[in-house]
Amino acid sequence: MPVQIDKVAMAEADFICSVDLGINNAATASIVGKNGTVKARKFINPARDIDRRNQRRMMISKKSRQTKNITFSDLPKGFCQRLYRKSANINLGLVMKAESFDFSHYYTYSELVNYLQVLGSAYPNLLSLEVIGKSYERRDLWLATLTRKNTDTPLEKPGYWIDANTHAGEVTGSAVALYIIYYLLTQYKQDSQVTRLLENYTVYILPRLAVDGAEKYLTTPYSLRSSVRHYPYPEQRDGLYPEDINGDGLILQMRIKDKCGAWKVSEDDPRIMVPREPEEFGGTYYTLLPEGIIHNYDGYDLKLAPTLEGMDFNRNYPYQWVPEGEQKGAGNFPFSEPETRAEAEFWHQHPNINGFLTYHTYGGVLLRPYSTHPDDHFPFEDLEIYKLIGEKGTSLTGCDCISVYHDFRYNHQKVTFGAMDDYGYDRFGWFGFTVELWDPAIAAGIEKKDYVSWRRFRPVADELKLMDWNDEKLRGAGFIDWQSFEHPQLGRVEIGGWDLKRVWHNAPAEYLPELCEKHCSFAIAHALMSPRLAIARKAVTYRGENIYRVVVQLENQGFLPTYTSKKAKERSCVRPIEVKLSLPEGANLVVGLLQQEIGHLEGRSNKAKKNVAQGFDCRCHVEWAIEAIRGSQIQITALSERAGTVRTFLTLEPEN
Repeated sequence: MPVQIDKVAMAEADFICSVDLGINNAATASIVGKNGTVKARKFINPARDIDRRNQRRMMISKKSRQTKNITFSDLPKGFCQRLYRKSANINLGLVMKAESFDFSHYYTYSELVNYLQVLGSAYPNLLSLEVIGKSYERRDLWLATLTRKNTDTPLEKPGYWIDANTHAGEVTGSAVALYIIYYLLTQYKQDSQVTRLLENYTVYILPRLAVDGAEKYLTTPYSLRSSVRHYPYPEQRDGLYPEDINGDGLILQMRIKDKCGAWKVSEDDPRIMVPREPEEFGGTYYTLLPEGIIHNYDGYDLKLAPTLEGMDFNRNYPYQWVPEGEQKGAGNFPFSEPETRAEAEFWHQHPNINGFLTYHTYGGVLLRPYSTHPDDHFPFEDLEIYKLIGEKGTSLTGCDCISVYHDFRYNHQKVTFGAMDDYGYDRFGWFGFTVELWDPAIAAGIEKKDYVSWRRFRPVADELKLMDWNDEKLRGAGFIDWQSFEHPQLGRVEIGGWDLKRVWHNAPAEYLPELCEKHCSFAIAHALMSPRLAIARKAVTYRGENIYRVVVQLENQGFLPTYTSKKAKERSCVRPIEVKLSLPEGANLVVGLLQQEIGHLEGRSNKAKKNVAQGFDCRCHVEWAIEAIRGSQIQITALSERAGTVRTFLTLEPEN
């Protein structure tokens, strides 16, 4: 029934919510920016359309049975084609193609896999899905390959790697990785940078590495580092293990009155615990413990038990790997875990990768290698490029780019071994970053002078800022007030504290959209810095007597050189550009080679901080003399492992 809609004047806003009513009372709710960009979309009640679809398919099934009962023969090709097409298109196609990213919660494993498959069905020309391995608990490790499929094969384009959720509880990473997949697919042909990326490059995204651990983290009160495998001990040891003892679905903290306690209640806010002064006596003091149960408690001595699931995937990579005695969470040997091993095997089978991002939380920083060495361990040129890329990352994300060795060590007398980013750079020469996506301190407006020491001890003023942020922005949901509880082993305790999963380990849901958008922008920019081989010029000159001179000029249109980095060149892990000439039957090569290596081409990175002339080191040419009859066609192919493969066909014709 037609209706009249009157225009209503509205105040200008960055975003509006629109609701489109569909057939059978279904609706689509969208959050739309003032430039027309859809930021989020939710489909409401498509069930009636699915019922209609199923009814029509039942009709098809019934008709097929009736027809076969009459004709006693196989049904002709295209039987009920029109009816089937109608049933298949009832709203379901719309739902799949426009499936939006849900910022309201973090995806469980089944939700993550289902979302990938929905996107794969909706965008078959841009997205391929594959299982690259299985986890400790035999879950599939799903990888998304994004590139336009009718423009060369994925391996023949410059590649870029993104992974996330290396640590089980850092599910913000998998949210950002999934959002990037969603954004690239939905913005193809809408955003020029996205279109350029998918048509000329290949992006590999592993949205969740710790699939077992993340599932436990998301579906139980427990927190763990990476894997659910019991490590380093197969059985429980004596001591306190975290447990939800009061049944509220959270594992918080316990505070116990103790004359020897190192903590007391803040005078500024009774929720905050502050350190007891070294010389202080005569007050009420507390010992702080994780909420939990003590295994083999003797009623006297209390200690924290070693974690039952202590495996840390980000200590399991080969670069300067050391065993458990020197590095907690290292595993039995490098790549001892099926998850990290599957990742490594994929890398070695895909030599087109140039750079990477690996998503973690928390800290709100972009971390660059090395973890084990100071900056003078880098080739000078690589350090300059790393800093330049980091500056771009800071401008797009607002996160500082810092060195792990110089600025992000938990103990200034120790270094971290076996990290993924060190391995990626030192083994392959990739430029990449460990991205600590979220930080509650930054959200609360706190300026940290030292990222790591602030975690161990922060001033009361910062605690008060965090509490104000919790009260105002999170409406008090991030901190659970202390409540008395009768512990079965310790007697009267109080349980409360920060909901670490909601506030510290990961970004609260309301912060996800902006966070995803900023880091998606950096991922696109970083990927587009990869080298890219192209044909600049080609010429055919007739020399008489069926002899032709053929010249092809190649160029690197990318920012990075075709060997990616000085470290990659030092490691000899990138083959030189190879040029192949294919001749038709009857043609002869007079001068030149059918197959030859021509070295590498520089990009723009060696000129980024220099204002002096550098020449055309991003170009080179190859030439041949060929004897062939007029009209013969030759093919020239140039192959670069990391800059892509280009081909051209030339027809040998005399000049007019």
